[in-house]
Amino acid sequence: MSERSYARWTWALLAFLLAVVVWGAFVRATGSGAGCGAHWPVCNGELVPRAPALETIIEFTHRVSSGVVTAAVLGWAVLAFVVFPRGHRVRRGALLGVVAILIEAGIGAALVLFHLVDRNDSPERAVVMCAHLVNTFFLLAVVAVSGAWAAGTRPARLRGQGALGVLLPLALGALVVLGLSGGIAALGDTLFPARSLAEGFRQDLSPTANLLVRLRVLHPVLAVLTALGVLVTAVLASLLRPAPGVRRNALWVAGLVVLQLVAGLVNLVLLAPVAMQLLHLLLADLLWLAAVLLGVRALAEDAPHLVAATVSTTRAASVRAR
Repeated sequence: MSERSYARWTWALLAFLLAVVVWGAFVRATGSGAGCGAHWPVCNGELVPRAPALETIIEFTHRVSSGVVTAAVLGWAVLAFVVFPRGHRVRRGALLGVVAILIEAGIGAALVLFHLVDRNDSPERAVVMCAHLVNTFFLLAVVAVSGAWAAGTRPARLRGQGALGVLLPLALGALVVLGLSGGIAALGDTLFPARSLAEGFRQDLSPTANLLVRLRVLHPVLAVLTALGVLVTAVLASLLRPAPGVRRNALWVAGLVVLQLVAGLVNLVLLAPVAMQLLHLLLADLLWLAAVLLGVRALAEDAPHLVAATVSTTRAASVRAR
């Protein structure tokens, strides 16, 4: 297998991971997290449940897909050691991917074994869910960055990158915080659904409401602020690093920011139906990946050199034209 082929397999693995993540959100949104009871890795004490209820089918399907994607990540890591030489950065990325997928499995098991599923509205569930989300973001980023490295992208560095060396990490951090607030809002919508928009606002502002409900009001505010910050960062990246790959990534980031804002508004107005929750999550993950790849490519080791070369070439062409 060539390095380019490995990169293509990495993008396929990333698509599979996204599908599993979205299905996991479907498990939560439909209240199917306890479909296999407090049993893990078996389902209701059986390896394959017989005559299962719908909730059991949904949860069991997620477990099977999670097991398959875990095996896929392990195989992907083994291939990294076959294709790339000793000390190559893709090998290190693959090892981090293995660590992340194992942590993902451990958190999923903890949610089930400690009954942090179904109608559980405890702060502990919110904390574990946030840890789950952060680890998912890390896993997706590691696989995506490894794919970019396999395709020839140079490693990123912050020193000597000017404003982008500050703005891009801040934008990524803001997206993580926004993702956490979105996860809490989605959990609140699932556990405490509102029958109308007005009722939802009353719940959000009630001092006696559950903490998950009172916190979800933060998500729209953070979404607008983060969207503005990420858009400004993407525009600056395309101007300061005018390489085609960076500009293409910046356009993806800008487009996904707009789509995500529209999806969030529709999700709010329609009172968070399951289909919109899943679309909202998918767009959030895609935006995260686009921003990560923008950061990697804009902060590549040779980015300032390429910019200087581009400016010099442009000036030379202008002189010749005169």
